[in-house]
Order: sequence, then C-alpha cells, then structure tokens
Amino acid sequence: MSGHSKWSTIKRKKAVVDAARGRVFTRVAKELTIAARTGGGDEAANPRLRTAMATARGANMPMANVERAIKKGTGELEGVVIEEIVYEGYAPGGVALFMEVATDNRNRTVSEIRHLLSKHGGNLANAGAVAWMFDTKGVIQVQSEGVDEDELMMAALEGGAEDLINEGDYFEIITAPTDLNTVNETVAEAGYSITAAEIQHIPNNFTDVSPEDLPKVVTLMEILDDHEDMQKLSASVNFTDEMLAGLE
Repeated sequence: MSGHSKWSTIKRKKAVVDAARGRVFTRVAKELTIAARTGGGDEAANPRLRTAMATARGANMPMANVERAIKKGTGELEGVVIEEIVYEGYAPGGVALFMEVATDNRNRTVSEIRHLLSKHGGNLANAGAVAWMFDTKGVIQVQSEGVDEDELMMAALEGGAEDLINEGDYFEIITAPTDLNTVNETVAEAGYSITAAEIQHIPNNFTDVSPEDLPKVVTLMEILDDHEDMQKLSASVNFTDEMLAGLE
C-alpha cells in the first residue's frame, strides 16, 4: 500500500496549490453532480453525496459552487449529462493503470486518453485486464499538523477503520468501502480536519520498474492526472523513498 501513498506524496510535492485549486474544484463538482443524480440531493439520505461534500469542505470549495453542482445533479439546474467510465491500461515498464473518468463526451475522452498513453509509452487495455490488481478502499486524508497519531488512530478504529498511514504532513485512514462514511463522520466528530474522503482503487500487487522507466511512468501519470476528465488515477508502480529522492 506504500506505493499508493507515495503517488499521493508526489502529487502534493509537485502541485502548486493556487494553480491546482481550480482543477480540484472541477473534479469535486463533477462528483457532487454525479452523487446527487444517482442518490438525490439530500445529504442525510445520500452517503456518496455526504462524502463528496466532506471533500468539498476540505478543499475550501465555495458553498455556491457546491449547491450549483448538486442542483445540476438533481435537475434543478440545466447541465450536461456526466457519465462515469473506467479505463484500464499500462504505463512504461508494465505498470498497470486504473483510470476513473467523468465525461460528457465518451468518444472524445477515450480518444484523448488513448493518445496520451500511446504518446508516452503506454497503451489502453481491455476491460478487466488490470482491475484484479486493485482493491477498492475508502481513503480519508487528515492534516497532521498538531495531531497526535495515536489519538487519531483510536478515533479511526472506533469508526471501523482498517489502517492509518503516516505520510508526514498528512495521515491517510484506510477503510472498507462500506465503512467510509461511518469512519469519516466519527473522525470529523472527534474534531479532526478532513481534507479528502473518497473511494479509491489501491494496488494489491506492485510492479517494480527500472530507474530508466520510473521518470517516464511519473510523467505519464502526471499528464493523465491533469486531464480535465480524470477523476481518480491509480497505478501499480512501487514507489520507494529512494525512487522519490531520485526524482527530486
């Protein structure tokens, strides 16, 4: 699971917060709209919407944006129909990629994703080709500043969490998908500041890559992650501390 967390670390180190904020808002807005469309606009009765709203609050998304995205999902405001699609593929070195997108134009998105993969040494795979290499988990991020790790662990376990990972400037709480909302609410009620809470696909089988291929993998992942329709990106690459040091 460490490789999964290291990808989060890479994104955080390379991101410029102010420049990335608009991209974060777009990603969260799509999730809010989809959650409201599939489960209704009542936060109390829609666990997925409740989780998306927690992520929106963690990203300091303006409430007007949140409400507009929800109303688009419930049909109170006109908007394009956003479709959720999963793509699977490979990066250089045989690294498996699991890509979750939200798009209003399936043909455009698949064409662009295929082009990016091909241009950077990867390829698109058939459905099911790599999905077996990933476990579906709930992931909650909590800023670590001023937080006692043992106390946070106790709060997370009380809610039903499976694990807690210390990533330096933040903690990742891992849960079963069905326990994400319960753990999220328990941790929030304990007074902790949650910056993200979502379902992710975490590798259960990591791929070791050569020093030559690693920069290519990271470049491709960053380009894919920046695509306007990309919601979540997971990869089977085994990022080690030594690898990260070599990229800096």
